Amino acid sequence: MSADDESPQAPEESAAESAAPAEAAARELRFAYVPGVTPGKWIRRWEERMPDVPLHSFMSDDGAQLAVLRDGSADLSFVRLPVEREGLSVIPLYEEQPVVVAPKGHEISVFEEVALADLSAETFLDVAELGGPEMALQVVASGAGLVILPMSVARHYNVKDTVARKLTGAATTEIALAWPSDSTDEVVEEFIGIVRGRTAASSRQPSAQQEKPKREPKPDRRGPAVKKPKVAQRYAPNPDKGRGKGSRKKGKR
Repeated sequence: MSADDESPQAPEESAAESAAPAEAAARELRFAYVPGVTPGKWIRRWEERMPDVPLHSFMSDDGAQLAVLRDGSADLSFVRLPVEREGLSVIPLYEEQPVVVAPKGHEISVFEEVALADLSAETFLDVAELGGPEMALQVVASGAGLVILPMSVARHYNVKDTVARKLTGAATTEIALAWPSDSTDEVVEEFIGIVRGRTAASSRQPSAQQEKPKREPKPDRRGPAVKKPKVAQRYAPNPDKGRGKGSRKKGKR
């Protein structure tokens, strides 16, 4: 076959091939969460309600909790407040219980909870300056000082040779759900509703607003209605009915 016999690719075929990758890229949802957040219950509910939309999650440290939204790595992020809210929608979810973490054998270990005012003589370490909670807890284990952390974070890292106790009188931290304000769609709204505790039947859930196919009425198998014949009156009407008392003449019968 000569080169003149070769026909160029049809425009219809080129358009079909270029559209194929777009169709193959199915919608999925990605979210990040900071240490201490346990998203298992939300993941299970999502898989029950939205099995056709894959859900991917990954952990990010406090320093990258917003970066994953800015660079598009995640559609939503569970963050620890405060955060810069410009361009973001933020929903506060719950407060975290603070704890004080000390080296094993410290005197706080004999108490169930400790007041911050009673620790004024202690040396407290700056978690951020030490490179984050995990490294700070390693320094605490060496006996260099104490740190204040959310209870969930202390439990997550669970560094050996440290002891944690509930702390009163200290500022609490708060977990929130954040996402770019201009990237909200029905899939994101569905996840937000799940996190906020809405049921699958809630009218505010996009999945509940989808029109469900109407069921056809069941055929009537009872057949045509048959009227029962009227029963003949067995007794003659009472001639005294409707008359007042004493209307019948008294006398022997």
